[in-house]
Amino acid sequence: MLKKIVAVLLSTFTAAALAVPLGSQSVLVVEDDTGKILLEKNANVQVPIASLTKLMTAMVVLDSKLDMDQPISIDRADVDMLKHSTSRVPVGAEIARRDVLQLALMSSDNRAAASLARTFPGGQPAFKAAVNAKIRALGLTQTVIEEPTGLSPNNRSTATDLIKMASAASTYAEIRRITTDTKDVINIKGRKVEYHNTNRLVGAKGWDVGLSKTGYTEEAGRCLIMRFKSGGKTNTLVLLNAKASSARLMDAFNIRRFVAGPDDTPKVMKASVKAKKKAVKQSKRTRRAM
Repeated sequence: MLKKIVAVLLSTFTAAALAVPLGSQSVLVVEDDTGKILLEKNANVQVPIASLTKLMTAMVVLDSKLDMDQPISIDRADVDMLKHSTSRVPVGAEIARRDVLQLALMSSDNRAAASLARTFPGGQPAFKAAVNAKIRALGLTQTVIEEPTGLSPNNRSTATDLIKMASAASTYAEIRRITTDTKDVINIKGRKVEYHNTNRLVGAKGWDVGLSKTGYTEEAGRCLIMRFKSGGKTNTLVLLNAKASSARLMDAFNIRRFVAGPDDTPKVMKASVKAKKKAVKQSKRTRRAM
């Protein structure tokens, strides 16, 4: 009898995934209050997670109860020598730890995240030990995090584990606030510099976002963790390895329409083919621009 119930549930989830056009390689959408799985696609496949890593970095830093007003000096050691990614945070800048955390989470700055680990009590070895302890405490059995930025392809997890990580991150008021700020102005070497959220859906019309983190590397593709309200309920989604930003956005829109309820379902089904074609065209334009 139990096998029959499981089979019915799995077929329901599979049918739901087929009904919603999804470009991301791995997808998991969960209703937060009940834990009910609304959509699932390759949720237990372990893949690189890029800057989604920074949610773990933030939790470990906040758990340490460090002085958030203490200035951190951005060092040459914080410069990305693996991917050679750009940063608007110059070497030599002294920034309060709370603003460094803001830069790491909201605008996903790699130098900021690296400096948080470097200035952790006991340095990077102690930071990594704290990360591993947090992974064990949260029961993330398929998660490996070797460094704080997500630049390394060795930082890997599954959509299932990342739902747990998102749930834990959402209990931190500071993480919720920072990741849902659309922008912030931070004093950098005496100049006021404006930084923006990497998730275009934060602050967008029709979106009620309670937690957000994007990610991208060549190995990980476009990734997203987001907690949002729709259909009168709070849901969390994880999208991994979308091939373009436009595909990631389209997945988020299609998922929101799906969970909004039966009144929106016919509209989604009618629009899905056109939306998919539009996403493909946009993806091509994005690749040419890059």
